[in-house]
Amino acid sequence: MDRTKGYALMFLLGAFIAGGALGFSADRAIRGGRSHELRGFRAYRQRIAEELKLTPPQQASMDSLMEQRHRQIMALYKPLKPQLDSIAVLARVVSDSTHEQIKRLLNPDQQVKFDKMRAAARKELAEKRSGDAPGGGSRPEGPAPF
Repeated sequence: MDRTKGYALMFLLGAFIAGGALGFSADRAIRGGRSHELRGFRAYRQRIAEELKLTPPQQASMDSLMEQRHRQIMALYKPLKPQLDSIAVLARVVSDSTHEQIKRLLNPDQQVKFDKMRAAARKELAEKRSGDAPGGGSRPEGPAPF
């Protein structure tokens, strides 16, 4: 019986990790969020400009090239977006199911704490997304961390 519980726990942990990885991948692919890219781009550009001591014309040219690269990459993702949206929905179902299965392993006090942990993680994720996405969270919601 203990071996069965161990296998069940390993399966749930595997499903949890797979769901998280799938959700993370789908989020990264769907994100394409300009402000997230630009924030990373700004830090990258600033580091390059400082370390290489770029002149203003060099910085402007680099900005132009990086913006062009961003548009090209977004064009590559555009045909995949509907499939990625579907994957995000399925990943959410897997995440919710895994959460419920894990809760069954916990005592009532642990269940309450686990639910609070998940709620806090979802809130943090929602706040991060609303800050990243233009228009305040216009991207589809992916799975919660657990």
